[in-house]
Amino acid sequence: MSTLVGTLVVAIAGLLLGSGAWPMKIMRKYQFEHWWFISMLLGLIVAPWVVTISFCPNAFVAYHTVDFPLIVKANLFSLGWGIANVLCGLCFVRIGFALTGGILTGLGVSIGVTVPMIFKGTGLFHAAPDIGSPAGRIVLVGVGIMLVGVVLVSLAGFGRDQALKTSHRPPGGFGTGLVMVVVAGVLSVGLSFSFVYSQGPIVTAMKNQGASDTPATFAVWAVGLLGGALVNVAYPAYLMTKNGSWSVLVEAWGEAAFAILIGLSFVFGVPLMGKGMLLLGALGASVGFGIQQATQMLGNQGVGFISGEWRGVRGTPRVQMYVAILTLIVAAIILAYGNSLAKS
Repeated sequence: MSTLVGTLVVAIAGLLLGSGAWPMKIMRKYQFEHWWFISMLLGLIVAPWVVTISFCPNAFVAYHTVDFPLIVKANLFSLGWGIANVLCGLCFVRIGFALTGGILTGLGVSIGVTVPMIFKGTGLFHAAPDIGSPAGRIVLVGVGIMLVGVVLVSLAGFGRDQALKTSHRPPGGFGTGLVMVVVAGVLSVGLSFSFVYSQGPIVTAMKNQGASDTPATFAVWAVGLLGGALVNVAYPAYLMTKNGSWSVLVEAWGEAAFAILIGLSFVFGVPLMGKGMLLLGALGASVGFGIQQATQMLGNQGVGFISGEWRGVRGTPRVQMYVAILTLIVAAIILAYGNSLAKS
């Protein structure tokens, strides 16, 4: 039962994170830097710390009992994830959405699923089966099928752009863009690793001071995401300073509500991912991340369909997208099955 519940929780987290940026499509005055600044400030700093301070008794006393190098490691991982976010945005311009999304997700899934079975995480994840175990082999099969889905999503994206005649030669060097997206793909696992390799001692410290499970999970993200928050808040602040557009935040204050909605997708989606990983058990670091990535792609495509990105597109690209969606669902089911083998 816990496998089913954990699967559902990480799936919901992926859908939230994948579809959470939908309000950007109805903003008129807020540009990327405006809504990203507000949403990341809320999602990565304000909300996690409010929950931690409000619902974790003696939170700073608990943090003081955790080895400082572990907190540094968590922040280095999340800093890498923050850099990946910036590189991702630049790569969208240089090599296009489809290729960027395909390479980034493919690398992220490959690394994020396999590494925790080789280098064990903290707490519950320390007992993860080895990569060559029966459960580990099934999980690798699921990853392979998921990568097929990633390729199909990328091909469908190229086909859609061609059908809509939106493809063009992007500015910037294509080769440089490829290098950047590879780096971004490797660093993108930092969000997961920040939790996987720090949650055990932090959750234990919070519970020793009287915190319950959910606030203790928020406490991991509060301290572990500071590195990523630094990049994700500083970069849009830099853009607003460079463009002289800080005033837009106030002039178009009505659109701040939409930016807050985007931030809420992080407020709920990121802790849900962590909670789902724990519910999945020892293999949750690998299986949870894989399922979350699969459903995040489904969320991305769902927003695309609903917002009309596929309107007027028929034939091969649409079929490829339907097959990709089915493939990703099958991959998630196989990952969940591999997790059940680990538990049995």
